[in-house]
Formats: sequence, structure tokens, C-alpha cells
Amino acid sequence: MADPENTIIMETTKGRVVIELRPDLAPNHVERIKTLARQGFYDNVPFHRVIEGFMAQTGDPTGTGTGGSDLPDLKAEFNAEPHVRGVCSMARTNQPHSANSQFFIVFDDARFLDKQYTVWGKVTEGMENVDKIKRGEPVRDPDRIVSMKVAADAA
Repeated sequence: MADPENTIIMETTKGRVVIELRPDLAPNHVERIKTLARQGFYDNVPFHRVIEGFMAQTGDPTGTGTGGSDLPDLKAEFNAEPHVRGVCSMARTNQPHSANSQFFIVFDDARFLDKQYTVWGKVTEGMENVDKIKRGEPVRDPDRIVSMKVAADAA
């Protein structure tokens, strides 16, 4: 494992997913993901929007796509990292500085998102489990994040 402080262990209803965090690209977004993971915010949160060939989105405890955390929205940290398979990026509204807790994992190349959404990590293990997540917009009886922890805390 790379740096345990910058690694997320996400147990889903389809299996384990390991995400390497990229504070070099988006330090504030990485800090937010770690803060929320440490609070247990993501535990039992559904994958509410999952589009075949595009991405799986989660991070909204209401499951509606409109919810977030109690923390303030983040200032965008758009970067040049390409949106390719396994990349983790922050969801937002039409306002650039509206990312809060929702994020998505890209199934296939989605380069049209480049420099418009904040990439903060990449799946390094378990992408085959992400591929198994139930599709839908919204998803009926969705798969969920069972638990999401910073690897440094999981020991």
C-alpha cells in the first residue's frame, strides 16, 4: 500500500475498493474526503446515480442527488488529471464551487469532464467491484458504501 494516510478503504455491497488519494492535485478535496470518512459520513450511503459506460456516483446520504454534508461547499480545484477508468472526481452543481460530499468513480474514459471537475483520487484495487454496482438513474434498491475509512485508521 502506498501512503496509508492518503489511501481510502471503501467496503461496498459488491466488495472492497481501495482508492489512492491525490493531495498533490486537490489538497482541500482530499482533506474533505478524509474528514467525512473519519466521521463515518459515507457509511451506508447509496450509489444513487450509476450510468453504464460512464460513472458511479455516491456521497449523498439522502440518496436523491441533492444532499451533502453539513460542511461548507469547497472551492474548485480543477486540474489537468484526465477522467479515465478508475478516477475519482467530485460531483457538483452547475456552480464550479459547489462540491461538498458527493463524488463519482469513472467506468470508462470521460475526458469531456477534464478541467471542469476536481479529480482527487484513483481506484488502485477493486475496480472489478465498482463494475458490479447496480445501474440506474435513480437506482432501485441501490448498492451502498458499507464503510469508508482512511487506511491509516483501519489498522
